[in-house]
Amino acid sequence: MKSITQRFGQKQRSYGKQKALWGIVYVMPWLLGFIFFFLIPLLTSLIYSFSTVTANSEGIGITFMGMKNYVTAFTVNTSFNRMLTEAIVNMAVNVPLIVIFSLFLAVVLNQKFLGRSFARSIFFLPVILASGVILTLESSSLVQAINDQNAGSGGLINALGSFELERLMLQAGVSETIVNYLTGAVDRIYEIVSQSGVQILIFLAGIQTISPQLYEASKMEGATGYEAFWKITFPMVSPLILVNMIYTIIDSFSRNELTDLIKTTGFVQFDFGLSSAMAWIYFLAISIILLISTYFVSRKVFYHE
Repeated sequence: MKSITQRFGQKQRSYGKQKALWGIVYVMPWLLGFIFFFLIPLLTSLIYSFSTVTANSEGIGITFMGMKNYVTAFTVNTSFNRMLTEAIVNMAVNVPLIVIFSLFLAVVLNQKFLGRSFARSIFFLPVILASGVILTLESSSLVQAINDQNAGSGGLINALGSFELERLMLQAGVSETIVNYLTGAVDRIYEIVSQSGVQILIFLAGIQTISPQLYEASKMEGATGYEAFWKITFPMVSPLILVNMIYTIIDSFSRNELTDLIKTTGFVQFDFGLSSAMAWIYFLAISIILLISTYFVSRKVFYHE
């Protein structure tokens, strides 16, 4: 009996070692890419952030300046603090909306109905539309002029509708903070839909891996669709909620006015020291937000063995 237990323990340990080995194999392409293509520029930018960088015919000159670039970013550059605050606030507002919206649509698109494949492709279109060429076209003066015209013609109707919705919710006793958040979500509907394509696919793939027997057993026990969602679907996809939250946070920080300011400071004004300091402040802010949000959300994640 003892030998069987020992053999079983050895098999368990060998299986764990196999899992660890495959984990290293899967991470290896990213790790090699980080070491050979990203680590040196990362360390170089850190050195630049504490220095004044000058370029001339003799090469690049680096003069150590301490924390001067960081102080300049916070105190001298008037746009940096405002744009950093706006980026964090927009992230805090958009991320919960995008994750909730993506999960809701994934549940709907997982149902059987006519034209399901077409509906799924429609909601993935924003990912294609966010590509470089179309994104540039979207921000062009022609499209902007069309958007301004639509805003002028339909702005009054949208404002009246938003005001009426706000009034009804306040009369129903809903908190003013929640009302302002929801009405702001209506104004951000295009931004939310355009950033939800990948998250919908991830949730949809996770929902399809849930065993149908779980739903059949719950139905036999008399559970409603609402109860099945909160007792089966939501716990089973909770790891993907964490994944989508991290992805959405990083994606929301990847393209905004602050990244444009960092690029302009470095490659238009050629102040690489200040630009690197701004980038590192931005990087540290994102890292802190990711650590805090991951810590709290991961404690509620359910992992099914």
